[in-house]
Amino acid sequence: MPTDALSATLFALADPTRRGLLARLATGDATVTELAEPYDMSLAAVSKHLKVLESAGLVSRGRQAQWRPCHLEGAPLRAVSDWLDDYRRFWERNLDSLANYLKTVQQKDPGEKA
Repeated sequence: MPTDALSATLFALADPTRRGLLARLATGDATVTELAEPYDMSLAAVSKHLKVLESAGLVSRGRQAQWRPCHLEGAPLRAVSDWLDDYRRFWERNLDSLANYLKTVQQKDPGEKA
């Protein structure tokens, strides 16, 4: 398991089942049984996925009498978004440069070589 928070979050997000669990939790808290309903896997397997999400800080578990709801924690997702923003800006700059170049090429005389 990765040791830094960003790596742990990306590792947790790499699995489609864990992403599905997070998507479900984005609609509200749920028990392990409720989270397991759409999957053809045991409660133990779902619990293992939840443990990965918990260790990445993406999920917390509460306790309300007999009900132990799982809750989505958004802070690690914000950290991923912030990290990706640098790359988003990189691609926007490069795409803007490409767009400007294409405009220049299109404005040249059609018979002129670029």
